[in-house]
Amino acid sequence: MKSGVVRVRFVTAPFDDSVRRARFGHGAPCPGYEGLRGQDTGRWAGRTLDEVAAEDPEGIRSWLTDPAYAPPGGESLAALTARVGAELAGLAPGTHRAVVEQAVVRAAVVHALDLPATAFWRLDVRPGHVTTLTGRAGRWNLRLGEPEADAGPPSSDA
Repeated sequence: MKSGVVRVRFVTAPFDDSVRRARFGHGAPCPGYEGLRGQDTGRWAGRTLDEVAAEDPEGIRSWLTDPAYAPPGGESLAALTARVGAELAGLAPGTHRAVVEQAVVRAAVVHALDLPATAFWRLDVRPGHVTTLTGRAGRWNLRLGEPEADAGPPSSDA
């Protein structure tokens, strides 16, 4: 990480009807932050968990238990976490606001706090909330889940 304080405010949008119906995303872009785009779920994109589980139960089981497993034509959770971590490491000092998918927040927290990859599935990220990572010299602090309306302007402390 470059010297100086980096603050990243991850905003997760509230669920809309299309998100509720389609469990697997299409790797939504994050303008200005290529490394924070959503997970590429390959051929599972746009389908519900039940639909994919009916067709590929072993694939779903592997995806939920093996961070190195990638959905067909997609990206593994390990690769997602590495990509998000590389983006965090390359951010310039200052405050960054990124509207991202829940999986990106999970990956960022796993990376920043050096958690085991299996912790990814144990992190609940609430839609319509802000998760803030503040870091300097490769050390990150975490502020969890404030409603976006209550998050207010970022503070200047690290």
